[in-house]
Amino acid sequence: MCGWPLLLLWALLSGAAAGGSGRALPHHTVLDPQGEYWLSWGPRGGRLAFRLEVRTAGYVGFGFSPTGAMAAADIVVGGVAQGRPYLQDYFTNANRELKKDAQQDYHLEYAMENSTHTIIEFTRELHTCDINDKSITESTVRVIWAYHHEDVGEAGPKYHDSNRGTKSLRLLNHETSKVLPTVVPYFDLVNQDVPIPNKGTTYWCQMFKIPVFQEKHHVIKVEPVIQRGHESLVHHILLYQCSSSFNDSILDYGHECYHPNMPDAFLTCETVIFAWAIGGEGFSYPPHVGLSLGTPLDPRYVLLEVHYDNPTYKEGLIDNSGLRLFHTTDIRKYDAGVIEAGLWVSLFHTIPPGMPEFRSEGHCTLECLEEALEAEKPSGIHVFAVLLHAHLAGRGIRLRHFRKGEEMRLLAYDDDFDFNFQEFQYLKEEQTILPGDNLITECRYNTKDRARMTWGGLSTRNEMCLSYLLYYPRINLTRCASIPDIMEQLQFIGVKEIYRPVTVL
Repeated sequence: MCGWPLLLLWALLSGAAAGGSGRALPHHTVLDPQGEYWLSWGPRGGRLAFRLEVRTAGYVGFGFSPTGAMAAADIVVGGVAQGRPYLQDYFTNANRELKKDAQQDYHLEYAMENSTHTIIEFTRELHTCDINDKSITESTVRVIWAYHHEDVGEAGPKYHDSNRGTKSLRLLNHETSKVLPTVVPYFDLVNQDVPIPNKGTTYWCQMFKIPVFQEKHHVIKVEPVIQRGHESLVHHILLYQCSSSFNDSILDYGHECYHPNMPDAFLTCETVIFAWAIGGEGFSYPPHVGLSLGTPLDPRYVLLEVHYDNPTYKEGLIDNSGLRLFHTTDIRKYDAGVIEAGLWVSLFHTIPPGMPEFRSEGHCTLECLEEALEAEKPSGIHVFAVLLHAHLAGRGIRLRHFRKGEEMRLLAYDDDFDFNFQEFQYLKEEQTILPGDNLITECRYNTKDRARMTWGGLSTRNEMCLSYLLYYPRINLTRCASIPDIMEQLQFIGVKEIYRPVTVL
């Protein structure tokens, strides 16, 4: 590297304990449980910039992998050795052999080392046209990381032992900030000592009363409150608006959802007002949109539905998880709504076993959207975020948008879906849905390792194909989904005729 920046030279010579290029990066995450490895990233001049802050005086490794493992990975290794920074572009083949890339596509911007940490900043193009590099898209990216106490020698990087890991991220995140501008009041909707049965799947429902406000409020941020150690137990949380004609006696108990003995009050809770899924973090509404509370149209009672996934049938689990809602009287211009689109969850959704790729579609038809929009908002609604949802067999999801028979820009997509990382995608540009439009939620599955049919259903071993659209202004439409035609499916697998038994009265 010729002509190092003066700031870089100053930092190296002074041995400062902290430093940087001076250009802030908007997104941050810790990659290891001990807080030894921090990643920051964000756009910079048409490229993507990365900053690694790692507790080591040796080399730092970072990369992208199709599976989260070392095979077929795109890797960059850097550090500061004897006062001089280095950064090398590597890749691995299918046998996990590390090779130096002939085309060096990572560009060092800044580096420093002190007595405890190494900090490296670099950039790269989203698409390098190098067969050994992974393109960075709006889909989920499985980043891999590693570090060593020694720098890279002539023989290349030494084996990192247990100082390594992987994490799924969405690097092209269009949210500007998750930090609230000031101290904002909040309230929690959190389960209290829920006993989790020793079975694979449990849906637990609990009614809550929204605090009584004397004037309209807007919820501007929602965060998951997950009990420590239960991060893999709590699979997703849905918040429903219920009838307002109850009294507080319904708050005295929770119950397993979708159960024959479930309280009748739960059946009035049909409108989804927020959704969270495993791996997601807090969601901040855009500056012009909020979730309305305090008016006669707003929820007074809500139902918190928590899906617990306990595949090892562990006994004695007690959970206290839920949601935290931040609210303000600084009212925003629009009220937010949620539409659940895709395939109605049912046994009619079938996926054959042994399939390396199988696609299902759920339709939000033009008739459904036209009826809802023309009655309330003929000028259309504006979608600003989408949560794509499937289960363990899911490999990719796309939310397609059609107008007058022509396909518009994709509303949202994830071609590398990770069951353990599901969060709202902020759209780069808000997209308008008009009367007469229709939506298709298209899901791609892999059942190569399954010997039996996979059915649609509530368990994580069953499947779903759903998309949750956050939009404004709010209209009276909560669900727009389709259900497969069971007769067509039976004909497809060779059933010629169905004999219905005759019942004698």
